[in-house]
Amino acid sequence: MDQADTKRKTPRYLGAVVAVMLIVAALDQAVKQLMVTWLEPGQAVPVIGDWFRFYLLFNPGAAFSMGQNSTWLFTTIQLVFVIGALWFGPRMDTRFEALGLALIAGGALGNLIDRLFRDPGFWFGHVVDYISVGNFAVFNLADAAITVGVVVFVIATFIGEGARER
Repeated sequence: MDQADTKRKTPRYLGAVVAVMLIVAALDQAVKQLMVTWLEPGQAVPVIGDWFRFYLLFNPGAAFSMGQNSTWLFTTIQLVFVIGALWFGPRMDTRFEALGLALIAGGALGNLIDRLFRDPGFWFGHVVDYISVGNFAVFNLADAAITVGVVVFVIATFIGEGARER
């Protein structure tokens, strides 16, 4: 048996990563545009009482509006992550690791588009947030994709590690 046969072959998921990334970013941008057109900033629109509502705001920072003076840093991190996802996508061991990576990268791309093309200007744009649940932070579809992607990626990694150990 030659050495090439003994090496474990790694599936290539770049196409799937790119497709999911673009779908998440496109959906995120479409919904953000709808919300910007429909909602007035700072005015809550109840969906399920006060527990779930739409509430439009423009966020210069990260989650929970932290780092409001570091917009340029978040833009840079998101750009590096999107490029990194394209680099590491083909190296993922399982389709669920690739899915998790793609969801995170799609969310990063959706928010990166805001930071590049929304006011107050290129590289310093504010992210459109519009989902408000209870007393939790206001967020958007991209943020939800990032959160779900992290959960999927972590679970896939632990399951994959367990399978490799067996």
